[in-house]
Amino acid sequence: MYVPKLNAMTNEEEMLNFMKTYSFATIVTVKNNFQTATHLPFNIHKRADKLILTSHFAKANPQWQEITNNKVLVIFNEPHAYISPKHYEKELNVPTWNYLAVHAYGSGRIISENEKAMEVLESMINTFEADYLQQWQNFPDEFKYKMLQGIVAFEVEITEIQAKKKLSQNKTELEKRRIIAALEKSKYSTEKELSSFMKLESYTQ
Repeated sequence: MYVPKLNAMTNEEEMLNFMKTYSFATIVTVKNNFQTATHLPFNIHKRADKLILTSHFAKANPQWQEITNNKVLVIFNEPHAYISPKHYEKELNVPTWNYLAVHAYGSGRIISENEKAMEVLESMINTFEADYLQQWQNFPDEFKYKMLQGIVAFEVEITEIQAKKKLSQNKTELEKRRIIAALEKSKYSTEKELSSFMKLESYTQ
């Protein structure tokens, strides 16, 4: 990903928080010069000093067979918004798009052991609906392991992260205030969320 210095997200905690907040991501693999992508929820956690992503494919999705051959890319993004030049002080300006994104590159590994795969599945449940975990744990083991046979659990050990926040950092304070005000009034939740990121960025600069 092209990341100008002005737009680089370099704080590790900020990157991890962003990935956890927008954890429904896209995993991209390459085989024979052909790209395949699947949209999946991810759990993000640290193991020692390493960043690990875990998730699972439907077993019917053949992409799981590709994640160990080459490095994979997992893309976290959202929110984003069109930025009109009407917010700028000078008329001689053009529209742009503000957004945040994290590209995580790493090595994939299939988790074939049933107990470890179950841990991945239950960790996912606990992250996204902790109240359901008790219900799940009360199910018969036969049912749970039958469900487990329909998925392929995996993990990605991250070796490189490219993170970008394009939030009008190159604009004047007045222009940024105008943009933030317009996004706050938007009917779209993603644009409202982007305004919060812009306010935080302005505050920390």
